[in-house]
Amino acid sequence: MNALEGKVAVITGASRGLGKAISQLFAREGAKVVLSGRNINDIEQNAADLWAERLEASACSCDVSNLQQIEDLARFAIQKYGGFNIWVNNAGIAGPYGASLDLSPDQFLTVLRTNMFGVYHGSMIAMRHFLPRKSGKLINILGAGAKKPAPNQNAYGSSKAWIRVFTLALAQEYKNSHVGVYALQPGLMDTDLLTEIVTFENHEKRLRGFMPFLIRAAGRKPGVPARKALWLASSSTDGKTGLEISVGSSFSFLTGFLREGLRGLFRLPASPVEINVKTILSAFEPLDD
Repeated sequence: MNALEGKVAVITGASRGLGKAISQLFAREGAKVVLSGRNINDIEQNAADLWAERLEASACSCDVSNLQQIEDLARFAIQKYGGFNIWVNNAGIAGPYGASLDLSPDQFLTVLRTNMFGVYHGSMIAMRHFLPRKSGKLINILGAGAKKPAPNQNAYGSSKAWIRVFTLALAQEYKNSHVGVYALQPGLMDTDLLTEIVTFENHEKRLRGFMPFLIRAAGRKPGVPARKALWLASSSTDGKTGLEISVGSSFSFLTGFLREGLRGLFRLPASPVEINVKTILSAFEPLDD
């Protein structure tokens, strides 16, 4: 307990899912937390819930794709708490599920702007605060596609591959700065990235059938990877940088699939998983001669 006593942590994308779980855990471990997100109502409610537990939390709305708003977020933390010791770049969006050419350029680039620019902006601002103080922990969140292609999630997957390489290069560039720079692969999580899906008609039926199976087989609650984020943010990683931490293993993934496969084979009851799928029109247009 109190692994982060006296620390101040800024968490982007803290309205729900992993960001919310990280902010709750960090606050319960003694940190003053600044919750950031685009929906001010959600993050203010999350902050109020932490205050109800007599924990220190503040909310600041922010679109991470906008550098000025990231700078304002950092200034908010500095004015409120005198600075910050931990910065978690968690904000991200999945975009529509489907082949790359089904997405319009704007849909594809919106994912890149949020995921890639958000991490770039957050990392640069956090490092500008950390480096003069020769201390601080920067944690960037990865996802599907970070190490291998993610078909039908190409915008999301390629953004996560970029985040991984960017984070590890940043760690090498500042390896003697006493600032910790880390990449966290949280694995498959039971969050709205998996349960609130926008896709195209040819994928709808398969997603409705397969996604509940996938969540039951391999989906973890966000609190599980949040514990890894806590470890990275704590004194356990002092003097270390460039760590790339993954939650779960291939064995646990395969075990979950085997369990669910056997359950289906023997027609055993399954825990309900609610999936909301919205279909949109493909943006694909052949290029005429």
